[in-house]
Amino acid sequence: MLPRFPDAQPLHGLAGGVLIGLAAALMLLGAGRIAGVSGILARGVRIAPGDMAMTSAWGFLAGLPLGAALITLTTGWKPAEFAAWPVLAVAGLLVGFGTRMGSGCTSGHGVCGVSRFSQRSIIATLSFIAAGIVTVFIQSRLGG
Repeated sequence: MLPRFPDAQPLHGLAGGVLIGLAAALMLLGAGRIAGVSGILARGVRIAPGDMAMTSAWGFLAGLPLGAALITLTTGWKPAEFAAWPVLAVAGLLVGFGTRMGSGCTSGHGVCGVSRFSQRSIIATLSFIAAGIVTVFIQSRLGG
């Protein structure tokens, strides 16, 4: 039996997906850049080369938490707390390491790469999904 999520709002998820797709399309068509957050961050802190201006990179990155804050303030939605801050910090560092190893993040590969039929991105996205499935399976068996 599948778990029930009483607070899940399918239309909210659909709207979020449409907005993410629209943002990726506008970034590609308007700026000629892939909307992969890790690449934008790397260019913003000058870890990776690129012609994107630092102000553009930081403007995009600042919009991510500001957008979430705007939704929180206007709708009263409160995100769930999943783990303590130290655990989240370590998890973030591990994700960042994996992102550099994988030459991109889920937004770059999954949203932008797959839509451009990039073979590398399709393989990366299938790997992300497979790892997620295995993780959920293991967690569900361990009672997490």
